[in-house]
Formats: sequence, C-alpha cells, structure tokens
Amino acid sequence: MSVRSLSGGDKLKTALAELSKKINKAAAVKVGFLEGARYPDGTPVAMVAAIQNFGAPGVGIPPRPFFSDMIKEKNPEWAPSIGKLLVANDYDAAKALDLMGERIGEDLQQAIIDTDAPALSKTTLMLRKMRSQDQSLVVSGATVGEAAARVAAGESVGGVSTKVLDDSGHMLNSVGHEVTET
Repeated sequence: MSVRSLSGGDKLKTALAELSKKINKAAAVKVGFLEGARYPDGTPVAMVAAIQNFGAPGVGIPPRPFFSDMIKEKNPEWAPSIGKLLVANDYDAAKALDLMGERIGEDLQQAIIDTDAPALSKTTLMLRKMRSQDQSLVVSGATVGEAAARVAAGESVGGVSTKVLDDSGHMLNSVGHEVTET
C-alpha cells in the first residue's frame, strides 16, 4: 500500500470519507458450519459439531472440544491479523474479512484433523462397521443397541477408521465462511 500525505481540511475529509466507505462495506465474517450445511440424511452439520464439541453425556458421547479449543488457542492472533489484512488490502473490509474467514476456516479444519481424543467407543466403531457393510443403515436407538450387543458378544470392530470427528469427512468438508455486508 502506498503512503499518502494529506494537507488541508477538504482533502483530509474526502480521504477519511473514502476510507470510511471501504471499512464500513463489510460488517462481519461468520466461520464454521453455516446454515444449510447438512449431512445426506438432512441432519444439520452444526448440530453434530456442537454435540461433538460439548458432548452428550446422556447418550455416552464425551466432549471433544475441537472448536472451543481452537478459538481459545487462535483467538489472540485474529485481531492483529485482521489489522494487517486491512492495511494490505487498502482497507477493503470485505476482502480482509473474507481472507480472515478463510484462515479461521483452515484453523477449524486443522483442529478437526488434529483431534484424536477421547477415543471412540467400541459401540461407535461397531456402528461404523455396520454402516460400511450397509450404507443405507439408519442409526437409531435400536441400531445402537444392536451394535452394543455385537460388541458384548465379542464381534471384532476391526477394519474401520478409529479417527474421531471423521466418520465420513463430511464435517471437515462442511467448514465454510461468509462475509456479511451492511
């Protein structure tokens, strides 16, 4: 960006008005699992991500705070980064927020990839195995019960991915961002 020098009240007023238009062009950036992001069965990705992040103790899903931990870790970097992006993009707020949203989205995807604990239960692994054998399988309370019974009977859960937060890759690929303008 070029350095400008201004003299006189009218030039300063005009330059500030132009800068204000650029900065006010965008109001916010949303990053995460945006409205409309759904699994093939219609389940909202944001709902599944929230359950995974905070857990659902009533049904045996432990918290895996990938999103919360990412925000806690990366948040201090964001304000200085957006400032640098504004300067580098001639104070075009929409462009700076779009670039920042892309970066935060990448941080979120990396958090999903890096999360590896707590390990999946044997029942969850059995459900993965059952779905790999029957892609049309609908997981319900009865299906979970059947998976638990198979595990209790000693059936092997081998041959399926043990990676947490990545049964199908859909959550990882659903991370998005959008800039809202005023």
